[in-house]
Amino acid sequence: MNNTINNLIEEHIETIKKLRDSKSTIEKIALLFIAALKNGNKIIFFGNGGSAADAQHLSAELVGRFKKKKRRPLASIALNTNTSIITAVGNDFGFKDIFSHQIDALAKKGDIAVGISTSGSSENVVSAILKAKENGITTVGFLGRDGGQLINYVDIPLLVNSNDTARIQETHILAGHIICEIVDNEIF
Repeated sequence: MNNTINNLIEEHIETIKKLRDSKSTIEKIALLFIAALKNGNKIIFFGNGGSAADAQHLSAELVGRFKKKKRRPLASIALNTNTSIITAVGNDFGFKDIFSHQIDALAKKGDIAVGISTSGSSENVVSAILKAKENGITTVGFLGRDGGQLINYVDIPLLVNSNDTARIQETHILAGHIICEIVDNEIF
């Protein structure tokens, strides 16, 4: 068991180290968030499974507070949190439309749509990113593996170069926390 634990910790460290190669991308995303939030716009996150949890987590960091700083809330929403909308749209139109319908209803020019997908090919995330682009919304992808389909559609891809879903999600949260800290420091 000790070998398993050590191996998993080493895999985590090696994946996190690769994030250094994405410093300029992280900075671009942070600057994009800052500009949108300063202009009264919002950050819209969405994903499935663990990526849904990450979407909700990062949205909460913006609306709540990060690092215990007292500050005003920042406009953000996670589209995977309203089960009535998800089940109604899923039932009436199909699971692939659960996020795209919300993007169509809630996103406006100046907002940022952030699709989170470890495979880069989650059909409902792809559909929402395409709807956002159709509506003139800037798009960001927190992606894994080779970026899947989304690497070709998002304006700014943050790619975690790993095939391990757990390592990708761990790295997405680190990148998201770095972005939240930069946003806090620059806006407040």
